[in-house]
Amino acid sequence: MMTNLLLSSRLESVFDRILASCIAVERPIDEVSLLAVSKTKPLEQLEQAYQAGARHFAENYAQEAVEKRQAWIHPGCTWHFIGPLQSNKTRGIAEQYDWVHSIERFKIAKRLNDQRPDGMPPLNVLIQVNISLDPAKSGVFPDEVYALAEQLLTLPKIKFRGLMTITAFDLPEEDLKGQFLQLKTLQNTLMKDFPDCIELSMGMSADFELAIRCGATMVRVGSDIFGARTPATGATA
Repeated sequence: MMTNLLLSSRLESVFDRILASCIAVERPIDEVSLLAVSKTKPLEQLEQAYQAGARHFAENYAQEAVEKRQAWIHPGCTWHFIGPLQSNKTRGIAEQYDWVHSIERFKIAKRLNDQRPDGMPPLNVLIQVNISLDPAKSGVFPDEVYALAEQLLTLPKIKFRGLMTITAFDLPEEDLKGQFLQLKTLQNTLMKDFPDCIELSMGMSADFELAIRCGATMVRVGSDIFGARTPATGATA
């Protein structure tokens, strides 16, 4: 188990790096949210991160996401679901979460809308974009985003807020920068017709500083806060 002091130090270091990245491109620090990606980590470590200042928590696996949300409650926390979502797993996320970053099918968005309880604010969603055009990756291709965004506007309990992408882990920095900037350009284009499309979820532990310099408003950081985890295909932190 990571000690409270070590986790606090790791989190402080990440906050410092976010600040430095914002200063480098003259962005206000409050434009960027740090998502502490706590997948597979015990509740004790979430509590340590909370005590050290984390307020946004992100999960990848639907069952674990719902169980943690129900078992560990703190006022002022915002919960993000950032992993793939199957039709039979949408209800818990619709009922418990504030954001879903991985919308790539209208069917899933429609289920989330229909299962969102009355009285709750609309569920904030991001469209996951396959910015690299890799057929093996999740997400819609850039030329498909506009049509999906239009569909999302028909759902009263869903609010389209922006875009997310997961890049390859071994890209040269210039190629990675190019993909981040492509997503930023796509967002700028969409904002002409979708003014609420203001969020860009991109950047993980290895590259969040570059992502911030390219316009990210949400960075998903797991291992640099909670320590290394067993590698998994399609990691998002």
